[in-house]
Amino acid sequence: MEVHTRQLEYFIAVAEELSFTRASQRLRVSQQGLSAQIKQLENLMGVVLFSRTTRYVELTAAGSVFLQDIRGALSSLGAAVEHARSVHRGERDRLVLGALEGAALTLTEPILSAFRNRHPGVTVEMKQFTYQDPSAGLVSGAVDVAFARRPFVEDGVRFESLFAEPVVVMVPTGHRLAERSSVHASDILGEPLLGATTADPIWNAFWELEAHRNGCPAPVVSRSNSLLEELHKVATGVGVVLTVACARWIPFPGVRLVPIVDVPPNEVVVGWCSGRETALVRSFVDIARTIRDSHPELVEALEQPDFSDCTVPAHL
Repeated sequence: MEVHTRQLEYFIAVAEELSFTRASQRLRVSQQGLSAQIKQLENLMGVVLFSRTTRYVELTAAGSVFLQDIRGALSSLGAAVEHARSVHRGERDRLVLGALEGAALTLTEPILSAFRNRHPGVTVEMKQFTYQDPSAGLVSGAVDVAFARRPFVEDGVRFESLFAEPVVVMVPTGHRLAERSSVHASDILGEPLLGATTADPIWNAFWELEAHRNGCPAPVVSRSNSLLEELHKVATGVGVVLTVACARWIPFPGVRLVPIVDVPPNEVVVGWCSGRETALVRSFVDIARTIRDSHPELVEALEQPDFSDCTVPAHL
């Protein structure tokens, strides 16, 4: 039975789109040619993969099972080809890991240690990214996997959630909200705000409280590229900024973190490019998932932090 990878890719496209028209547009082939390839595949296999009418396309029971099996097979085939090519080029196995500041916080070390134990011959190359690229290299394809913070523009990116960290507002210690135990988003809408240097509209919308402003623009007075830059600006009174609870770990004088009760927590994920999923990438994601599930105490501490003292003494 001579089944070609092209036919399998065509089958997956139709199965995901449930439309020969949309699948042909996605694959940039004629609908007639696509239909012929699917029919040839069904004849070779001796099974019907799709139920077709003039109004809809559905997977048959056999088609559903085949879709589950063939995705993994094609991914493994692609990884095997890439591995062979790297050996031919004389390259060692390497995984490029992107991260924003803090990476996956206290889960970072156990994830990396477990990965190195499983793959002692693989070099992990870490790349640090600033707010200019909230995806930490995923969208551009500069990395294989990344520790990133959602939300951001997610074109072609898949995720495994690790934890969700509370959002806080960082204010100077003399600010009118500094002594509050918590605030609402409405309490800070009129405050001069520090934004990020990224052009990512989804990232900016979240951190500038767009959902709470009824279409009014945020009063952004300055844009920063890192948490450290934000700390400096807040301490000197330039403005306030939304950030995450882990900022309390940085000893910086003159600032206070106040939890915001009606802003959803910030999700930290391990992400990867759907079109560049290799065996090493799958292994890294699997390890990250395992570490998350086997360290509930670390996850709980990140998701439910102690805010009893988020002021840094001025003498530090």
